[in-house]
Amino acid sequence: MKVVLPGGTGQVGTVLDRALTAAGHEVTVLTRRPTRPHHIAWDGVTLGRWAEAVDGSDAVINLAGRSVSCRYTAENLRAMMDSRVHSARVVGEAIAGAVRPPRVWLQMSTATIYAHRFDAAHDETTGVIGGSETGVPDYWAYSVEIAKNWERAQTEAPTPATRKVALRAAMVMTPDRGGVFDVLSRMVRLGLGGPVAGGAQYVSWIHEEDFVRAVDFLIARDDIEGPVNLASPGPLPHRDFMRALRTAWGVPAGLPATRWMAEVGAFALRSDTELLLKSRRVVPGRLRAAGFTFEHPEWDTAAAALVRRTRPTRVPRNRGRAPSSHAA
Repeated sequence: MKVVLPGGTGQVGTVLDRALTAAGHEVTVLTRRPTRPHHIAWDGVTLGRWAEAVDGSDAVINLAGRSVSCRYTAENLRAMMDSRVHSARVVGEAIAGAVRPPRVWLQMSTATIYAHRFDAAHDETTGVIGGSETGVPDYWAYSVEIAKNWERAQTEAPTPATRKVALRAAMVMTPDRGGVFDVLSRMVRLGLGGPVAGGAQYVSWIHEEDFVRAVDFLIARDDIEGPVNLASPGPLPHRDFMRALRTAWGVPAGLPATRWMAEVGAFALRSDTELLLKSRRVVPGRLRAAGFTFEHPEWDTAAAALVRRTRPTRVPRNRGRAPSSHAA
């Protein structure tokens, strides 16, 4: 299978590139800074020779967009919007102009599209789209607008021969350096892994292996199109989420943080508290209804598995003994 990954050098793109390549697929990554033989340059805005890779491919998985790990200034929020909408629009133009268009276009979206909520979980049918909640910062509504415009750019693209799926993804948990699991684990090991602002807000997540399996599943299922939640069936309050992560690392306690402490920490990390404070209680309604099964449905066992992969392998030292002469 020929797969094109626009924006495929970020955390999620690296996971997919690695898994798809290992499975024997031909992967082409579109990136602003090509560094490997299977990378092709693009700017995420205008059509170019990169569109030749789309023509004749089997699947396009568009992951392009400015990282959300930044301060949510007006400038950065606009960059998030533009990078997502422009890239989705130009991918749609490439597919529309292809002589042999791909049969499926998976477009990255986000679980942030749903409302800040504690009382019930959001699936694709009954979930409430956010933006009108009370008691939350006004700029949270802009994050929802980003997600809505991101999906709209895909929906409006004139690609009748290509099935379109919007991936409303929760946080993808991978042991790779620099990812969200790595950052949270570092906080836990420093003794800072307690609940934030009381910890009642829900955390939605998905293990990288289930993310890859879900993508494979959606590519194969010609009967599924439109929004699909990519999240484990076990979202849980932040306090329980961090407790399970501390247990996985063998850390007995974590310093809790108030809302203002979270603001200070986010400023120091050049990030934003929305990532910590918004309650994202999202469940995979369509995936489960279609028969998809999760290998890592619960966070405590998923966290333990990720920690095992993160810990360095300890090689037994040779204490000066002569090697054994027994034949293997």
